Amino acid sequence: SFQNEINEIPFFDIQLPYELALKIFQYLGKTELGRCAQVSRTWKVLAEDEVLWYRLCQQEGYLLDTSISDYSCWKLALKNCRARERTLKTNWKNRIGAVSQLQYEQGKILCDVHSCDGVVIAGYTSGEVRLWDTRTWDYTAPILEPMHGPGDAGPQPHVSFVKINSSLAVAAYEDGTVSVWSLMFGREPIHRYQHNQKIQALALGSEGAAVATASGFEVKVESPNDRGFWQTTETFEIQKLVNFLNLVPDVTGSPVTVAAAEDIVYLLKAEDPGKILHSVYGQPVTCLDVSAREAAFGVKTFGWLLNEPNQILLYNLETSQCLKKMGNSIGDFTCVSLRNSPPNMLVTGNKDRRVRVFDLRRSESLCSLYAHQLGVSAVQMDDWKIVSGGEEGLVCVWDQRMGTKLWEMHARHPVRHVWFNSHSLITANIPDEKTPRGASIMDDDLTAHRKHRGIIYAYEFSVDQLAVESVLPICRSSYDEVTGYNYNIGLAVPYDNI
Repeated sequence: SFQNEINEIPFFDIQLPYELALKIFQYLGKTELGRCAQVSRTWKVLAEDEVLWYRLCQQEGYLLDTSISDYSCWKLALKNCRARERTLKTNWKNRIGAVSQLQYEQGKILCDVHSCDGVVIAGYTSGEVRLWDTRTWDYTAPILEPMHGPGDAGPQPHVSFVKINSSLAVAAYEDGTVSVWSLMFGREPIHRYQHNQKIQALALGSEGAAVATASGFEVKVESPNDRGFWQTTETFEIQKLVNFLNLVPDVTGSPVTVAAAEDIVYLLKAEDPGKILHSVYGQPVTCLDVSAREAAFGVKTFGWLLNEPNQILLYNLETSQCLKKMGNSIGDFTCVSLRNSPPNMLVTGNKDRRVRVFDLRRSESLCSLYAHQLGVSAVQMDDWKIVSGGEEGLVCVWDQRMGTKLWEMHARHPVRHVWFNSHSLITANIPDEKTPRGASIMDDDLTAHRKHRGIIYAYEFSVDQLAVESVLPICRSSYDEVTGYNYNIGLAVPYDNI
């Protein structure tokens, strides 16, 4: 071919070998390579070399788990990836997509929801735990079986907390039991353990297999040993009741836990069991999030310290030093997202109804967004948008750079869980009232009234599935089906299939 004939590339007044010319071209971006391709035939061959475009594709974060042989034209692959990202962004901004409700009537009332990469886990007052995989369009949710003991004939205890990562699902129940399931094998738990008292907090490592639970004045960490048998790796005794618990991601060796108990934040490691990261008497911690190297938490200060309002503190977990004190608001910080935020950024929600974005290299907030009628209860951000949920049940999607609200969605009950990636969004409205009036224990009716139940929404903004899926099933009439009811006709518009 023509390319193989070129061994010497004309570079102005000298001839360079192909490999050397390629080394020079690798410092150029997309625009420069496009300009170089117009210089001459030989430069065009060079500027469209697969190695250069494969590297550009990887640098921009596309198709990271592919090798250079997977595509025949990397320039086109990069173009398609960028076009898809633009379409996704437009779909997000204009709320173009399909929305589904993940419902389970027999579960009675929703207690807790968590998700990981589009797989959603939900726990209910009936004691049942369900999974949905929103990456496929048939949301048939398996029920994860509880491990029944010999005397478990009566009603199951409520689920207190659920957590999920890429390989495990965990649920903690009102009676202090914790069940762990593997997402690879079956629906029976692979491990179960018990606390004597009610569980206050549950944490699951973002990768790998480590579960931490707090009950009474004890924090337990469970993980499998080398042979795969689960055991209690650590037990920590602490002085106060734990409100928040997180496992530090990407830790080699034994798991490291950060626990906030009233006004003390503990860094719980095997080699240093009682290490206190932060403690100011009478200033309780109101929210917590932990990344691989840092912990961010909200601290509530009281009226006699008027010069020091409520703040977010950022600590380095390796040196245990306080790196930053951010924000000063009259309301308590109710939620903070550090781990899922872009580098050097962090987003918080507050009781004063504002969402604030902080740059960790500065102390003041970059923007403050106001939309919720009650406090903010859940937040997450990426490089261009923020999704926030409020106590009044409102989910808001914001354009971060413009500081403007793109759209909102309302449902009954506070928003307790928000998760999104590039193409999907999962939100959960969870009732505070788990035993509503008028629904007594003696009722034969297994379902609770819809208004008491709580709801999970799954939005899909991706390009591929929208053509059909964004239309409700009831409206997808083609008029040639014999079976069915006449309701199809009134609802199907436009009449494109007649």
